[in-house]
Amino acid sequence: MRDMEMIMQITSGRGPEECWRVVARVQEILFKEAHTQGLQVQVLESVPGHLPNTLLSSLLLVKGPAVAQFLKQWQGTVQWISASPFRKYHKRKNWFIGIQAIDTAQAFTWQEQDVVYESMRASGPGGQHVNKTESAVRARHLPSGLAVVASERRSQHQNKTEARERLQEKLRHWHLQQAAQLARDQWEQHHSLERGNAIRTFTDKL
Repeated sequence: MRDMEMIMQITSGRGPEECWRVVARVQEILFKEAHTQGLQVQVLESVPGHLPNTLLSSLLLVKGPAVAQFLKQWQGTVQWISASPFRKYHKRKNWFIGIQAIDTAQAFTWQEQDVVYESMRASGPGGQHVNKTESAVRARHLPSGLAVVASERRSQHQNKTEARERLQEKLRHWHLQQAAQLARDQWEQHHSLERGNAIRTFTDKL
């Protein structure tokens, strides 16, 4: 079976500090389950909370032959039943976080016609040769406004190739951030509706 890759976002939405703790705990469990199923998980981006061992959100890249089946076990609302570890007399014991899947193919598309390449004079070490030739290249992605510059190579052709690769990576990360924000917003909008329909429920006895 061919390996696939998907992006998973774990988010506390607008939940309190207890939900931040749940994000961190669920990420640990998710890593262990993925490992037992032969999947690789990489943290692309995480937003830590101001309390120890807490995360507001986390963006994960999951790779392997059975990613789709793994996602079905996790995508949706996760319920965590536990007394608050931060507020001793707080009565609430149910905490909710959201997990969304983002298809990497949908999160990133590259259209060469959306990119403008501009030659420019290189700066930095290199002596007179650098100052007299416009070997550096700026690549600008028109829809997003993202831009990069490559000037390390001697030829303009090499710098153009380098600029294209850098812009692709930068654009890929930007697309993932946009997709993650969209997933987070969607989960927050449906948060109250999904509370009674958790995909997974955990009970934690502190």
